[in-house]
Amino acid sequence: MSEVTTAADQSGDALENLLTESRQFAPSVEFAANAVIHGGEYAKANADRPAFWGEKSRELLTWSKPFTKTLDWSNPPFATWFEDGEINAAYNALDRHVEAGNGDRVAIYFEGEPGDTRTYTYAQLTEEVKKAANAFEALGLAKGDRVAVYLPMIPEAVITLLACARIGAIHSVVFGGFSADALRSRIDDAEAKLVITADGTFRRGKPSSLKPAVDEALSAPGHSVQHVVVVKRNGQDVNWAEGRDVWWDDTVGQASTEHTAVGHASEHPLFILYTSGTTGKPKGILHTTGGYLTQTAYTHRAVFDLHPETDVFWCTADVGWVTGHSYVTYAPLINGATQVMYEGTPDSPHQGRFWEIVEKYKVSILYTAPTAIRTFMKWGEDIPAKYDLSSIRLLGSVGEPINPEAWMWYRRVIGGDKAPIVDTWWQTETGAIMVAPLPGVTSTKPGSAQVPLPGIAVDVVDELGASVQHGHGGYLVIREPWPAMLRGIWGDNERYKDTYWSRFDGMYFAGDGAKWDEDGDVWLLGRVDDVMNVSGHRLSTTEIESALVSHPSVAEAAVVGAADETTGQAVVAFVILRGSAVEDADIVTTLRNHVGHEIGPIAKPKTILVVPELPKTRSGKIMRRLLKDVAEGRAVGDASTLADNTVMNQIAESLRK
Repeated sequence: MSEVTTAADQSGDALENLLTESRQFAPSVEFAANAVIHGGEYAKANADRPAFWGEKSRELLTWSKPFTKTLDWSNPPFATWFEDGEINAAYNALDRHVEAGNGDRVAIYFEGEPGDTRTYTYAQLTEEVKKAANAFEALGLAKGDRVAVYLPMIPEAVITLLACARIGAIHSVVFGGFSADALRSRIDDAEAKLVITADGTFRRGKPSSLKPAVDEALSAPGHSVQHVVVVKRNGQDVNWAEGRDVWWDDTVGQASTEHTAVGHASEHPLFILYTSGTTGKPKGILHTTGGYLTQTAYTHRAVFDLHPETDVFWCTADVGWVTGHSYVTYAPLINGATQVMYEGTPDSPHQGRFWEIVEKYKVSILYTAPTAIRTFMKWGEDIPAKYDLSSIRLLGSVGEPINPEAWMWYRRVIGGDKAPIVDTWWQTETGAIMVAPLPGVTSTKPGSAQVPLPGIAVDVVDELGASVQHGHGGYLVIREPWPAMLRGIWGDNERYKDTYWSRFDGMYFAGDGAKWDEDGDVWLLGRVDDVMNVSGHRLSTTEIESALVSHPSVAEAAVVGAADETTGQAVVAFVILRGSAVEDADIVTTLRNHVGHEIGPIAKPKTILVVPELPKTRSGKIMRRLLKDVAEGRAVGDASTLADNTVMNQIAESLRK
């Protein structure tokens, strides 16, 4: 991390000792010349943001009834976009491409974990969605009804979501790793009429079940579910509720391929997605149709420099998360792209699985999470070196801030030192990417999401809501409405206002800390909850993790703040050493001193624990609350959403040793 320096912030109100970065990578002349978006987009958008979004919506979407009104912000924080227009999401993703003569273009290359494959052209996918729409209507589903979706990463997931959108039903996807209780609470909150699930999936070479969780969720009376449609995926035996349960093949498989898409109001609800990790009643983030489709389509095209005739796009996110909604189900298909869907994990059946898929399908755009990138670093660059990755021309990062060293490894090892990296910041609530470089315009910078996209008004403010100067940190806010913004929390408008609009007057508060660097680029510092107060100094867990990972002995690191009688909070770090590193008696001292050198003595972890693995959800996010339990000596909380439930036992065992 020799080129990463620290900039002490003496303001007292903002985050201190923040990373700055001197390395920059300008787009190549060839890339810039062929880029979809050019620099003039910013000026056009800044001149009139609503007009800019109206122009993009007309350009990228087909409206069954054109809109005449772009934005109504007369009742903040409730916005409407394109409210007098009508549109059908499935028609935009499917039918219109077939009508334009692109029915033979591949829409989805599906790769199952066991190695089974399926390919869907736009014409074939359109037929499957029409069949599903007919089947769902035959089961009594109508416009406005809610559908709970509890599926693995298989094409039926995308087919289900688009079929719901086609008929105006509202889908609510529940991640397949969630428990029966979590599923039931979401079914009840949305009052879902229909559940779509599968017998199971495959996980690291073994069958993994899904249907039993649905059965358990519906075992107690009082639910709203009338039917459960079951996809046969791994052939496991399942219990069967006659009159309620039906096989996908017996319903969708037998349905007609004739179905006419009709327009729905722009503000008609498209989906509810419950944010993970909430306490108490689930928090259902509500997204509507026209604005969401506009911004997801635009950002997919602009941020990834999409050339749909030639690119093969792969977003590795699960449909259970918003990234799988926006950049698997909707935007790639609306833009007529060819994409890869993969069911399994990066290490099954071997640690080169991702790169094998890139080589096989000639993936040109790869969008994945920093956690995955750091895992690949830990495994060693000799693994990707076995595969032909020359098709890759652009790399994306999503889900959490990416530390500079992981960014550089991603660029060098996966991108061949030539593919631009777009580090993207957004949330379930924002619906689409908000902050990211434009790869043909922006000189990219390791570790920074960099600039708000055209049409987006992001700022960093202090405790009082005043904008901070370059070189200073504070709270990330959004000052103006954006098309893909959440329209509320399902059934609870007061909670929506309290959660997102009460902290700063007239501004959406994202819950994240951020800073402007001296160049005016945004650095995301993680959730404000992940900002520690140590002896009055505010320190970012992300920054300390970056410093630890920059040491050659460290593969991964997670940092939490633990209650401390003396300092208020103490820094506790959990580290995984690289395979080549020798765990010696001095490693903890070495790493503490390294952090002190990189950031400053105040940031030295009080405790560093060497562990074999970190607790992660199946989407790759580190469950820091479980580590905080360990750091503060409490019994470890609910670990049901972990990809590997044995991890906390491994950590406990390593601590006993």
